[in-house]
Order: sequence, then C-alpha cells, then structure tokens
Amino acid sequence: MPIVAIIVLLIAGAWGGLRYDRAHPPPLPAVIEPNADAHMLLATTLDARIGRLLHDRAPLDRSHNAKIIALTFDDGPYPVATPLLLDLLRDFDVKATFFLIGDDAMLFPEITARIEREGHEIANHTLTHPARFDSLDPSQVRYELLAGADMLERYAQDPAIRTMMRPPHGRFTERTARAVQAAGFRMILWNEDPGDWRTVPPVKLEHDVELHATAPDILLLHSGSMETIAMLPDVIAHFRKAGYTFMTVGDLLAHVPTTQLLHPYRHSI
Repeated sequence: MPIVAIIVLLIAGAWGGLRYDRAHPPPLPAVIEPNADAHMLLATTLDARIGRLLHDRAPLDRSHNAKIIALTFDDGPYPVATPLLLDLLRDFDVKATFFLIGDDAMLFPEITARIEREGHEIANHTLTHPARFDSLDPSQVRYELLAGADMLERYAQDPAIRTMMRPPHGRFTERTARAVQAAGFRMILWNEDPGDWRTVPPVKLEHDVELHATAPDILLLHSGSMETIAMLPDVIAHFRKAGYTFMTVGDLLAHVPTTQLLHPYRHSI
C-alpha cells in the first residue's frame, strides 16, 4: 500500500479541486447514475483517489457494439441556429439529444415541439441555466430540475426530461451531484468536448472531435453555435465511414452498460 499511496500523491494534482467546470475540467465520469457513489467518483480526498486507483473494473465486453456516438446539444432552443441544426440532422438522418433550458423552451415552444416530433431526445438543462450551478444548495438544485421539467413538459413528453440532466456550464460539486441524484436524475457529462462554446473555427472543431472521440462516445456540442453546424457534415461523414452508429444518449445507455462507457480501454476511432 505505501507504493500505491506514493503513486496517488504524485498524481493528486490531476483531479483538481472540489469544483468541476467545463473550462478547466478534471478527469470526469461521462455519466453519474442516481445510485452511484458520488464520493468515490468525484471526491479529491485520499481515500477516494485510492479507491479509484484500486477499484476492480469489469473486463471490456467486446460483444457490445462499441462504435456508437451520441451527439448532444446544450442550451436553447434558439430561433435561428436550432432550426438550421434540425434541418441538418434531418438531412443526414441523425438523431441527437438536446439538453434544453426550460425558460428558453417557453420562448420558442414550436421549436421545442419540433425537436421531439423529429425523433430527437429532450433532456433537462435546468429552468434558468444558473451561471453558478455549483454554488446552489440542494433545494435550489432540486427546484431548477423539477421546475425545468415542468416547463419542458408543457411542450414535449420525452421521459428523459425527468431522468437525464446536464449541469449548466458543466459546473458542479460533489454536493451538487448528490442533489441531482436525490432528485432521481442521471447526470450526463461527456467523453469529448471540442470547445464549441468558445469561438473556434469549424476546421479546428472537426479536428478535435476526430482526434479525441472514443467508442462509445458522448460528444458535447451546443445548438447555438453556427461553427458547429458548419463542421457537422464532415464529422458525420467521417464517423460513418469509420463504422459508427449515431444514436441518442438514452439509446446509447440502453445498448452499452455504464461500466463499458466509462471503461479506460474503450478504443478510439
């Protein structure tokens, strides 16, 4: 055990602090299930680090179709970018998961309804998209999720509205994660974030996606980004040529157990 402790101490900085955000991400699980041990997955304490280091992992099950990619789009809906994105997804026959903001859905109910009507999955991105979601207390987290679900269900009936969420700006703490779990939600994070929430040229976004995506993969994108729309045709063509299947997060999790999605030996494209 002393050797293990030394190794853990040497890599301690890699886990960062207790707060998680998209701009400075430590290593994260792609999915936090409602019944998962949030402390073991997220905490920076020495016992949790040792537990992650020593935890027995199931062998990678090659019988699962690992070449699956779920496109996910945060925020909105928006009056121009989201319809253009939906047109593109329809043209390429790709289904995706949209993490919608309740208040924005209220502003554009027709677009919200179209997302569901065209076979995409709608999940919860809170009611108001708080800038500091990681600073909310558990009651506030619960309110944002349940009130967001109430608002979204005015315009869509997707079950994922009450079972899957993504934290605004990717910001959360262990306490936030526990509050999300207590409300009955899976926290859906990602395997790859090419950074389209910044101003990044489409060619760089495309390069980052193709370089870093794995199999299976949950890809973080944003429905308000015109650069994302510009790069998606080439990305879709690239992954289809490599034998990937596009599906929603819900369908991906139905095909691939979470243990496989988080497996360190899942292969790249």
